[in-house]
Amino acid sequence: MKAKSNNGHFETKNFWSLRFSKWFKKCGAMFLGCLLSLSLSCSTKTFDTEKELLDYITDEANGYVQKKSVNGYDFSLLYRPTDLLVHQELSDDEKSDSKRIKELRDKYNKHLYFNLSMSKNNQELLSTAPKDRNEFGAMVNQLAFGMNKKVHLFTQSKDTIELADFIYPRMYGMSKSTTIMFVYPRDENLLEEDYLNFTIEDLGLYTGEIRLKVPTKTIKKEPTLIY
Repeated sequence: MKAKSNNGHFETKNFWSLRFSKWFKKCGAMFLGCLLSLSLSCSTKTFDTEKELLDYITDEANGYVQKKSVNGYDFSLLYRPTDLLVHQELSDDEKSDSKRIKELRDKYNKHLYFNLSMSKNNQELLSTAPKDRNEFGAMVNQLAFGMNKKVHLFTQSKDTIELADFIYPRMYGMSKSTTIMFVYPRDENLLEEDYLNFTIEDLGLYTGEIRLKVPTKTIKKEPTLIY
């Protein structure tokens, strides 16, 4: 009777061991699948061409461009990933030079780059806002030399990120918007919060202050180009 009892116990133990082993393998495979899916969804996007990268970041759904319209004026803020700056400086001969690519990535990755575009009826500000020659001259001066006092970038905790530089190229009415590039030092500690605030004081357009929120996750996992 003992032998029979022990044998039955052994068979029952084997049965549950096999069941547990199958369950563990199944759950393990599902867990690994979830991890892989999560990893792919959080990984950095890569693109073969500059056009593909631009198409991606100019799609509002991807979080790299923020837009707002007030009093007939359209404001658009585009975050420019490091590799766009790198691509512009690389010559055709250097696009296969990994050392040169790394050198430029290290150079441009020290800053954050934003393109602020402003327009009315698909025209530049200078083509629509000034009412006379004096106003035209004042606005040219403000766009070329005074935007450092009109634009601000700060965290949710109100920590200000000081402007390093801004570039305003005059387009003489040949563009559909007035576009200025703003450059800020990159500090990873200031990218820990959910978003950055980018504000534009009223430029005499009767819009009041314009505030745009930039998600920091898009900056931390910015897309790259494949060379």
